[in-house]
Amino acid sequence: MQHILIKDIATYLGQEICLKGWVRNIRQSGKLVFIILRDGSGEMQTIAFKPDLGEEAFETAKRLSLESSVIITGVPKQHPKQEGVYELDIKSVQPVQIAEEYPISKKEHGPDFLLSNRHLWIRSPKQWAVLRIRHTVYYAICEYLNDNDFFRFDSPILTPNACEGTTTLFELDYFDEGKAYLSQSGQLYLETGIMSLGRVYDFGPVFRAERSKTRKHLTEFWMMDAEAAYVEHEENMQIQEGLIRHVIRTVLTKCDRELTILERDKEALQAADAPFKRMTHYEAVEYLKSKGSEIDHGSDLGAQDEVMLTEGSPVPIFIERWPKEIKAFYMKRDPENPDVVLGDDLIAPEGFGEIIGGSQREDDHDLLLARMQAEKMPIEDYQWFLDLRKYGSVPHSGFGIGLERLVTWMSGIHHIRETIPFPRMIYRIYP
Repeated sequence: MQHILIKDIATYLGQEICLKGWVRNIRQSGKLVFIILRDGSGEMQTIAFKPDLGEEAFETAKRLSLESSVIITGVPKQHPKQEGVYELDIKSVQPVQIAEEYPISKKEHGPDFLLSNRHLWIRSPKQWAVLRIRHTVYYAICEYLNDNDFFRFDSPILTPNACEGTTTLFELDYFDEGKAYLSQSGQLYLETGIMSLGRVYDFGPVFRAERSKTRKHLTEFWMMDAEAAYVEHEENMQIQEGLIRHVIRTVLTKCDRELTILERDKEALQAADAPFKRMTHYEAVEYLKSKGSEIDHGSDLGAQDEVMLTEGSPVPIFIERWPKEIKAFYMKRDPENPDVVLGDDLIAPEGFGEIIGGSQREDDHDLLLARMQAEKMPIEDYQWFLDLRKYGSVPHSGFGIGLERLVTWMSGIHHIRETIPFPRMIYRIYP
């Protein structure tokens, strides 16, 4: 008997096959038992008919409970009323394990209950859909970078120093070597890779000890950082735009069913696959002030500012050329206006906020050293980073994408905690 996946069922109409999965739902009606079976690839209705199965097998089907694991054999057929939908007439039912009463029912559950039962909640249709979109976004990012001559270059998670200060880092004792930190970005290490491979990226977990309770923050999340030699500010933004548009197209092509389950506005995603808008930070502040915001020209954008900026825009907006005072020491100054840096944030539409931060990097050793000294950074700890500006320094740029924030936008999910299998927040580390 051939074991197949539900996603391939249309290929086997009229043939006796085997499905292995779990009971999503079950209901009885006289001589019929309707079992909704899921197997990870999809779900479908299977039908046990007592006269065909016999008394003993029919009673076995009736004993199944929600989330029981089961092996079912039968013959798939076209649904009598729904085009492109299939169901299966059961020939045999073999329980693998009859589940106890499942704690997650059809009634409304609060977020704390669902998060405490996250190990079970991820089985639900919407969480299944979000996690499959996450998978697709991850591989779409890698596909675009691989096709554009970027090489995977893994940066360390344990680091002796910080990328942008230690105030939001998790600190730990590292044997006899003193303090170490969980990485908040692989960027500085990635810059070493461009001198070898030209264009590089990493993709892995990063950690930020921010005491933030917003719907957009996690303490552990996945980050893709990319760096490229001989790429300057303008080309850097072109690469970012090309990547995001590739992700949009890939999700729309490969995740139609998942987007439908989540009731995601697919037309809004399609509309975002168009040339992105651009504003300087100065222009953005002026626009926000005209809309009633109290932001000033030396300020970062708040969540509401990001919403206001993109209101009515179908496409993401690059905010570029930021005041140097509110950006990191390694960002290159604009030669036409040294008060601003050649940096960009990409703000997603529909209120989803920032999804990319990027910049051209400072490639002049003496300028970078002076900035680090001005910020009283421990120069000895960063000597390896300064060395990059002594031995073959070149213009270069990079950017970072938070995977969960991008998945939040693609899937239309309100809270970022649903876009990672096990969210870590300041008030939760279980399960």
